[in-house]
Amino acid sequence: MDDAALLEALVVAARDAGAEILKLVAKGFEVEAKGDESPVTICDRAAERLILDALAAAAPAIPIIAEEEVAAGRIPEHGETYFLVDPLDGTKEFIRGGDDYTVNIGLIDGGNPRLGVVYQPACDKLWGGIVGAEAFLEESGKRVAIATRPTSDRPTAVASKSHFSQRTADYLAAVRAGDDYVSIGSSLKFCIVAEGKADIYPRLSPTSEWDTAAGHAVLLAAGGRVDGLDGQPLLYGKPKFLNSGFCATGGWPAPAIAPFMSVDRA
Repeated sequence: MDDAALLEALVVAARDAGAEILKLVAKGFEVEAKGDESPVTICDRAAERLILDALAAAAPAIPIIAEEEVAAGRIPEHGETYFLVDPLDGTKEFIRGGDDYTVNIGLIDGGNPRLGVVYQPACDKLWGGIVGAEAFLEESGKRVAIATRPTSDRPTAVASKSHFSQRTADYLAAVRAGDDYVSIGSSLKFCIVAEGKADIYPRLSPTSEWDTAAGHAVLLAAGGRVDGLDGQPLLYGKPKFLNSGFCATGGWPAPAIAPFMSVDRA
């Protein structure tokens, strides 16, 4: 299966998972706590099961590393090519009744995102991309190409709704974004930059690799970049699938975030 066909399989899987989430929301659900005290619901697990089955059918040779599977201690043997799946990113916002949660499916190859999809079930919006080929938004039955925009002297920032801190504010001030930022949950932040509606997304606290892989792929496909603490491209396959911090932009090199990581006065 070539990348274009594989991406279409991911689109279908993400939409089916989103439909299952919405069906379960309508019925009502309870919130549980995982071993690390993070919240999880039946919606996360049901969506992940659908995605696992769909990916196994579409690309049986590619291992799947998925959030709830990892939480249960089930991590498949894998080489340099594998899927990273977050069946319901932005669970905290989801539990609060917000609409800024997503279904994320990304493909990693040699430590780098190769393709991915991000689906927002509550708004029926889907972003997809193949790095080096295309990035798009599907909305209202139409698929349109998306691309990042040139930056300005005062970039517009997008930041985490649940993890905004003083050090993030300090970094935004350093890049002259100041108080001009959009606060939103989940991997939608990558997609906003990919669409050219914002210029920079700094994350100065840890995330899991399945949180970022799909949005990272979409942003790269749209002409953006994501750098780690060392100012080099953010890579995957790190211990415990953990990102320490990163900065995503529309394609321009942002100041290093490492100096802002040591002190947090929030």
